[in-house]
Amino acid sequence: MKLDVNGTQIQVTQQGSGELALVFLHYYGGSSRTWDTVAGALSERYRTVAIDHRGWGESAKPESGYELATLAADAQAVISALNLQRYILVGHSMGGKVAQLVASHQPTGLAGMILVAPSPPSPMRLSPQERTLLTSAYSSRESVGYVIDNVLTAKELSVAQREQVIEDSLKGSPQAKKAWPDVMMAEDITADVAAIKVPAMVILGEQDKVERRPVLEAELLPRIPQATLHIIPDAGHLLPLEAPQALTERIAHFITHAL
Repeated sequence: MKLDVNGTQIQVTQQGSGELALVFLHYYGGSSRTWDTVAGALSERYRTVAIDHRGWGESAKPESGYELATLAADAQAVISALNLQRYILVGHSMGGKVAQLVASHQPTGLAGMILVAPSPPSPMRLSPQERTLLTSAYSSRESVGYVIDNVLTAKELSVAQREQVIEDSLKGSPQAKKAWPDVMMAEDITADVAAIKVPAMVILGEQDKVERRPVLEAELLPRIPQATLHIIPDAGHLLPLEAPQALTERIAHFITHAL
């Protein structure tokens, strides 16, 4: 369904029921359906809410509003519109940086945060050449295929998964594709995340080429109180697709033991 929030239409996919909700935020190039397998498994016990960030998936594609603060406001507006009383943020990559900013505001009802291969809160500066390469990574089926094989994954995706990644990557608006390398990656929220008070877990694929363990250990973990790191063996950056069962188990364990 689509919700009119924060001045735009945001696509939301819900499953399950229960007092505790899991709010899923996707990576740069993905959509809410990136979480389908994980959310589907967890919806047997919890309410799951997966959001398409503006400019991606089935959400509206406005000309502006592609900053971390706006994406965080979108997510918080969805949470408010759905009247979620107790929830956990689950953010992947870009969605992980958005989740950090939401959590830093200490919103009512937030019980915990799970960051899956997250972008750190510190800014990442790209050279003009690197920015151009990243912006054009999702410009054609061939370019997306190259990124899947050489950057995003350590395990081969199924034919259906691969097609989904290609479709989602190509579907993003030009503004959304440009905003992450041009704006959001460079945003510095290190001061904000020090305010996070809820239990937090960071999950990383052992062979992730996008978010690397030494960077997260230096730039993320020391800045978020209570954060713990867990590594999933033999997996790359697309953990919700490459290792959905291991990821689901780790999320379930966090809910049972950390909250």
